[in-house]
Amino acid sequence: MDIRQLTEEMNRFVKTKGWYASDSKRPQTPHNIATSLVLEAVEVLEHFQWNAEIKDQAELGAELADVLLYLLQLASISGIDLEQAALDKLKVNYDRTWD
Repeated sequence: MDIRQLTEEMNRFVKTKGWYASDSKRPQTPHNIATSLVLEAVEVLEHFQWNAEIKDQAELGAELADVLLYLLQLASISGIDLEQAALDKLKVNYDRTWD
């Protein structure tokens, strides 16, 4: 499955839950999804609080999946081709220097 297909699957999931409806308790606005994305990223970080080792790979994988799905959703509702944006950013980064 590629990134576009995964995005389509995420959109199908959101639609089946009714979250695209105007009266949804989980409105799919960029602000709401960006907030959710950050909250899920913090949950990834919690796996490393007080410890540098991965204790539960399956749980970490589930949190990373949450981050990915919210990222795909944010890109989708914002009209951003995330695949192209990532490729464009990699191209820029090749010419950057750090340190």
